[in-house]
Amino acid sequence: MSEDVLVAREERGNISVLTMVYRPYNLLGPKLINALVEQVEAAQKAGSRAIVIRSGLRHFSAGADLDIFDKRVAAGAADQASENRRLDGVEFLRFMELLPVPLIASVHGVCLGGGLELALSCDYIVAASSAKIGSVEATLGLHPLLGGIQRQVQRIGAQRAKEMSMLGRRYDAPTLEKWGLINLTVPEESLEQATMTVAEEFAHGPTVAHAATKQLAYIAVNEGVAAADEAMARVQAPIWTSEDLKTGLASFRKNGPGLAKFAGR
Repeated sequence: MSEDVLVAREERGNISVLTMVYRPYNLLGPKLINALVEQVEAAQKAGSRAIVIRSGLRHFSAGADLDIFDKRVAAGAADQASENRRLDGVEFLRFMELLPVPLIASVHGVCLGGGLELALSCDYIVAASSAKIGSVEATLGLHPLLGGIQRQVQRIGAQRAKEMSMLGRRYDAPTLEKWGLINLTVPEESLEQATMTVAEEFAHGPTVAHAATKQLAYIAVNEGVAAADEAMARVQAPIWTSEDLKTGLASFRKNGPGLAKFAGR
């Protein structure tokens, strides 16, 4: 693999597996974010119905690229326009959250700072039981800069979110599964198999309906339930003309629930 490749993409049927290989520790900054956006867009264009984001290095991500912060301190401001970004931090997380394809984060090693914010932008997080996860920006005199605080509040409430962001501790994956920050903890040797099992389940589902689910969830957590209620008819409209709905209804009538084979259209 060329050293110029920061994110490798592999197609496994209708699943794209994106493997971060930005040495040494997948530090999140403009280079890695740009590469992720490029490969996510390529996976979508390839017709992938689920996308896995994982690391090919020792750690999922050890945090942010500190060179960025040095430049911002020297400038006395966070001028992201000068950092050669396709998307700024908030735009990147929104891009991931609103992507009409399920995203699965597969976490091992350490997942810290910006790496955790990347994982939180995904729809499902699978973590090795040995993983160490945390918002450690406070140890640098910072706090999560991409939007991690508010996304922690959505998942685990304000008290736990403030604990994570203000104390800067590293937590084990089983603890964060109990809190509701991540979805599933598995032994490290089972991580790839468990990740692909979840990805297959997403990929074989009704992709058009999944896109609507993601959009309504985003509206609900950002604008409230009333706004999501108002948006339902518009967001659900593509479902009624989808091939998947016709397939699902026909399969239910013929074979009962749970046996439809969706095409993702």
